[in-house]
Amino acid sequence: MTEQRGGPVDESCVLPEGPWTHRFVGANGSRFHVVEAGTGPMVLFLHGFPEYWLAWKEMLPAVADAGFRAVAVDLRGYGASDKPPRGYDGYTLAADVAGLIRALGERSATVVGTGAGGLIGWTAASFHPTLVRRLVVLAAPHPLRLRAAIFADPRGQFAASTPTLKFQRPRYEHVLTRDDAAEVETMLRRWGGPAWVAGPDFAAYARCCREAMQIPQAAFCALEGYRWAFRSVLRLHGYRFVRLMQRPLVTPTLQLHGALDTASLPRTAQGSGRYVTAPYEWRLLDGVGHFPHVEARDVVLGEILRWTKS
Repeated sequence: MTEQRGGPVDESCVLPEGPWTHRFVGANGSRFHVVEAGTGPMVLFLHGFPEYWLAWKEMLPAVADAGFRAVAVDLRGYGASDKPPRGYDGYTLAADVAGLIRALGERSATVVGTGAGGLIGWTAASFHPTLVRRLVVLAAPHPLRLRAAIFADPRGQFAASTPTLKFQRPRYEHVLTRDDAAEVETMLRRWGGPAWVAGPDFAAYARCCREAMQIPQAAFCALEGYRWAFRSVLRLHGYRFVRLMQRPLVTPTLQLHGALDTASLPRTAQGSGRYVTAPYEWRLLDGVGHFPHVEARDVVLGEILRWTKS
């Protein structure tokens, strides 16, 4: 029988103690929850959907031990960060990253983003190149590659994007949170690699993501970024975004992608390097789905450190 909750989930569920420090930082007009460990050059981690900062729980102490200031953030609308009703367009989300880097007292940072956080990473590096020293993208094609593939590959990326197309429906956030947010676990199972989904860590991770999505307004905010992405196609706002994103990236970029990713297909992600004029590397991870940072943690950690130090 499905577990039923008696009321809203409190933000304290995303504030576990560990070898890190929780802080709240004001940036770009909002308050963000950040989790940090270590000192040195900053590495800023951006989680994907339907996750929150805990996606990087194992990475933070490891990156800190390697001599870096490791910082994971709850993106706008997620976890313990502010949940304003607006600001989920590509421009504002990129400005959030730029504002966080400045608010944390840094002149630049290596940005690591996965899934939706990876799309934000691409955009932040494009719009604010002086602040993004290096970029590591997981499970995220360049936004223009993704947009083109949705229209040009109906049996491929369009079909793979069908679950997120449902997010356009009004009040779909209630579907996301009903039955103790069972749909969150369904998405993790659908997009994750089979070895990870059947492994010993999946159930606990899914439980945490389900709980965080039930924080008041979190589900609505999480869907707004997807809603903007699709609706902007028909608006001047979106046309300007595409024009700006066509500028070549001058940030050295490492792109890691799971060979079994069914949310952002590998064939969609391949070719993103055409938008990068700086040093660029692509690596396909065998047996890995849409969540490389938890499915192949050691491999991803090694690649992040290699790219950050090079």
